[in-house]
Amino acid sequence: MMGEIERQTVSRPKTQEQTPFQMAYSGAVDWPGIAKQLEDRLDFATEPLPGTTRLGFIYATDALGEDLSSVLTYLRQRTGIVHWVGSVGAGICAGEREFFARPAVTVMIADLPTGSFCVLPALKKHMGDMPDSVRSWMKSATPPFGVVHGDPMNMQITKLIEDLATEIEQTTLDLPGFLVGGLAAALDGRPYQVSDEVTQGGLSGVLFSPAVEVATGLTQGSSPIGEQHRIDECVDNIIMSLDGRPAVDVLKDDVGELLARDLSRIQGYIHAAFPISGSDTGDYIVRNLMGVDLDRGWVAVAEEPVQGQSVLFVRRDPEAAAQDLVRMAENLKARLPSAPRGGLYFSCVARGPNLFGEEGRETQLINSVFGDFPLVGFYGNGEISNNRLYGYTGVLALFL
Repeated sequence: MMGEIERQTVSRPKTQEQTPFQMAYSGAVDWPGIAKQLEDRLDFATEPLPGTTRLGFIYATDALGEDLSSVLTYLRQRTGIVHWVGSVGAGICAGEREFFARPAVTVMIADLPTGSFCVLPALKKHMGDMPDSVRSWMKSATPPFGVVHGDPMNMQITKLIEDLATEIEQTTLDLPGFLVGGLAAALDGRPYQVSDEVTQGGLSGVLFSPAVEVATGLTQGSSPIGEQHRIDECVDNIIMSLDGRPAVDVLKDDVGELLARDLSRIQGYIHAAFPISGSDTGDYIVRNLMGVDLDRGWVAVAEEPVQGQSVLFVRRDPEAAAQDLVRMAENLKARLPSAPRGGLYFSCVARGPNLFGEEGRETQLINSVFGDFPLVGFYGNGEISNNRLYGYTGVLALFL
């Protein structure tokens, strides 16, 4: 069974009035047209309810990355919303639609209890980059959950994610922190992020207090083709032997006779997956196969495994990925006390039309389970769930 990680924070106070989320998108030809269309499609005629503050999520395709600052400035001036978070992606999600390889922006506006969230400026090297104001808010608000966006070019990004989760745990009386999000993707331009302003180079986002209730799920884009194997010998990113046999021989057995005849055909189709220790859902982290050495029997992977670790081989399968996405969504829906007010979806750039052959397949599957609701997100260079960095997955976060 494909893995899934779930999260549901503590319930919000019953006295809190539930406010609707708003979502809009635009695929106009240039940034002025996009900004104006977003303004027209969002309702700012009414003021936020007493005791609430508006937060904006904004996601743009990389084709509009260089103009993201202009769009953000326009929206801030026209709407009066001060706080914004978001990222550039190779594609974006907007309701049931997806946009790739062309300028597009999607926005979701949330009215949240005042003081229930804090925007996190970009952390580029370590937790020492965190402003004292954010750390002070964390101590008073004890945030169990956060949405973060990262720069894939920052070599410290995985450690920054882990360290931020640890920082949350230390300031919430040892309640485990839970982060979701993704790494920016920019085939054309720079991997920009938004944390009240356009930035880049680090890890940024927004943290939420327990007053904001969120539930999450993770879906894999691959399915196992064999059993788990024990790594007997490895060095750097090279696996030499599995289960007492040359690694290539084990790989050949798992992929089957047809593919084993020409292993060059497995490139991009077969991957290595490393099970997560302690997971009770069979979850694993997928990494690319970098190459094989038929003479020595070695297999190279985009990871540095350790002796004694388990690994299995998986295949990217659109049908199985679609089934797992629906399964995750249905399981998530069964746990919800009410319909979601809004949602965020972070998916891998290798998914979307690259996996399903068409735009909109993933978002349509999500909507087939939950119905029409505000949903935004992006396709990035890695997905974040439960403080870990994944690949080939989809991460769904729902606001209740």
